[in-house]
Amino acid sequence: MGNIVKNTQKKLQFDNFIWIDICQPYKESLDKIAEEYDLDYFQVKDSLEQGHLPKFEKLPQYNFLILRAFTSNLKQNATTINELSNKIAFFYNKEKLITVHRSPFKFLELEKSECTDTEEIILFLIRKMLDTYQPPLDVLDNKIAQIEKIIFLKDYSKISLEDLYFLKIQTRITKKLLQIFQHVVNQMEVADNYKTALQDVKDRLLNLILNYDEVIENANNLMNTYLSVNAQKSNDVMKLLTIFSAFFLPLTFVAGIYGMNFEYMPELKWPHGYFLSLGVMAVICLVIFFWFKRKRIL
Repeated sequence: MGNIVKNTQKKLQFDNFIWIDICQPYKESLDKIAEEYDLDYFQVKDSLEQGHLPKFEKLPQYNFLILRAFTSNLKQNATTINELSNKIAFFYNKEKLITVHRSPFKFLELEKSECTDTEEIILFLIRKMLDTYQPPLDVLDNKIAQIEKIIFLKDYSKISLEDLYFLKIQTRITKKLLQIFQHVVNQMEVADNYKTALQDVKDRLLNLILNYDEVIENANNLMNTYLSVNAQKSNDVMKLLTIFSAFFLPLTFVAGIYGMNFEYMPELKWPHGYFLSLGVMAVICLVIFFWFKRKRIL
């Protein structure tokens, strides 16, 4: 639909029904349509609410449906359902279909010849909305693979916990949104000739949820691996410092004794005392070295 100004309405008259598409509506214009087609006040209010979650309500005169399509590019560090997606509200029965949305969607551009009744259009649009969840899944999965490669190549400077956090939370929120989406679709009822198409939508939803669940599991494993590798790196540093301390502590002890300023220290008068002390230090180092080797510390 391109760049659409506020309160744009499009009407398509089909053979058996009319479709009214409203983008970025004014409340007054929607109230007028609600009065004309006898729509419920609270459902009209829900259709205008920006962050409303998916839902389905069946009334005697028509059905009311809210679903959300994924619209974020994942580069803005979005962390809420409202930032990651935008909703479309549907009022429909056999004679009419009214869609209300704030953001333009390319897949809402349909020709009159493509669909024969409202249920066919609804199922078509639901499939198109599900299609919007596949690209972010691919992006998140690729990010997981890239970070995993970096971790095991031990190039830690290219990884930040912030990136891992946003990756994990975006995947988790999208999965929750799809689970609500699934719950709503499971409540829908269609004519017998569209039950196969509805089941196909349910299967696609289940497949997306399982794929997002796998990405979440991989993100959790990746986070634990990253923390474990960093902990191991810190342990290696501490081990190295401990080994140096084990060698130099007894040598410092020997040097400290013969560095004391007592008047009577017979070793200080020995002609070969200096070389003897160095020899004792060397023996101490060798004893420590072979002890570490025996204990497999080195």
